[in-house]
Amino acid sequence: MSPVVAVLGLGEAGGAISADLVAAGVTVRGYDPAVTATGAVVECTSEADAAKGADVVLSVNSSKAAVDALRAGLSGTSGATVWADLNTAAPGLKRELGSICGEAGVPFADVSLMAPVPGKGLFTPMLTSGDGAARYDALLSPLGAKITTLDGPAGLAATRKLLRSVFFKGAAAAIVEALRAAREAGLEDWLRAHIAEEIASWDAAFAQRLEEGSYKHAVRRAEEMRAAGALLAELDVPSRVADASRDWLDQLVTEQQNG
Repeated sequence: MSPVVAVLGLGEAGGAISADLVAAGVTVRGYDPAVTATGAVVECTSEADAAKGADVVLSVNSSKAAVDALRAGLSGTSGATVWADLNTAAPGLKRELGSICGEAGVPFADVSLMAPVPGKGLFTPMLTSGDGAARYDALLSPLGAKITTLDGPAGLAATRKLLRSVFFKGAAAAIVEALRAAREAGLEDWLRAHIAEEIASWDAAFAQRLEEGSYKHAVRRAEEMRAAGALLAELDVPSRVADASRDWLDQLVTEQQNG
């Protein structure tokens, strides 16, 4: 039998996931204080109302609202209900949510969405951990969800996502800063093509080469980034990424000098 799924938060992500669940023939009970349920989603009056009779609750509101949503919804759950938090949050918050669920006898799944949800919805790649992770996987994978279950506590999935975020969001910030400066210098087209060419050449050893080169050439590269910061100042472009890179390289120099 198809599971009954409660979705708390019917915004962009929650709405897309709900629509795919409905299309898969699932009964979806939705609640959002700011968004009206649409389509075949059963509109509920509260978190607890949405959770009544649900096999799994998907909390897709925000990390700021996650604890309040959980506390408000617990009275509608049973020991057979999995509470799944899909919000991007620090591992400590996921552990707190897991602890609250544990005290209530409710299995908890820390779920990390590993790609943008728009266009993918339920089929967004997910990592999950916690004592409710296997049950979460068993409920949603048959519906087409792309879930990787980690053998570990709540917070492990969040840790992996955020470590990935340091790289991807950091790289995105570097690209935004570099292209703004290139635009001011009249070289945007050249830099876009150069970035694309460099990314296309990456291989499995690329990260290791960057890491080892940063240690080996830290002094020279720190000076290079000081010069890059000066260039951005001339172009009247904030040099946040360039300055952070300089500071990291300076720290590597200090660490090596202190042995």
